Amino acid sequence: MPKLKKNQSGGIRFGPAVKAFILCFVIASSAVGYVWEKGQIYELGRQIQQREIRLSQLKSEDQRLTDQLVILRSPVMLDQRARQLNLGLVPAQPGQVYRLPDPILNAPANNEFPREFAGRQEGLLLEQ
Repeated sequence: MPKLKKNQSGGIRFGPAVKAFILCFVIASSAVGYVWEKGQIYELGRQIQQREIRLSQLKSEDQRLTDQLVILRSPVMLDQRARQLNLGLVPAQPGQVYRLPDPILNAPANNEFPREFAGRQEGLLLEQ
């Protein structure tokens, strides 16, 4: 029996060391993972903030350009620009203007519109 104690004593000492090493490895890897995740959260937050700032800049630039377009399309500005470029544009003479009447829809007398269905013709069966 003394031989068995010698063989078991080496195995007993090696087992707790492996368990302690695994426990330390799990704790250390958890700590590294936690720090890495915190770094990722910080980086993503910074990216979101930069993109929100860029979005607000783009919105203000869009508003500025829209206002500028409205000003440039105004009749007063167009007239001023035409004079500035010496295009020789003048107002149209009354004989050069043709007025077209608005088309009038002819509604049925009884205020009922004919019913039309796509794919159906009277007298035809759709079943085959």
